[in-house]
Amino acid sequence: MNDTTPEAAEVQRRVLRAMSMERKLKLLDELCEGARATSMAGIRSRHPAYSDEEIRWALWRMIYGDELFGRAWPAAPLLAP
Repeated sequence: MNDTTPEAAEVQRRVLRAMSMERKLKLLDELCEGARATSMAGIRSRHPAYSDEEIRWALWRMIYGDELFGRAWPAAPLLAP
């Protein structure tokens, strides 16, 4: 981590080690939700005419890539993320 001092990194490691697995999973879920929300906001800003459903399709296409997206949801539209 180039933006973190060694001392701060050590504090982060200690805090993470002290967390229960349940708390770590909750934190991971919160981080993933934040990343999805940020990605969806970016899609919405680039494609204001997309519906909420279309934004989700574009997000899943971006996350999984064209091949897997097409296999998982063959009837879904291939919307630009």
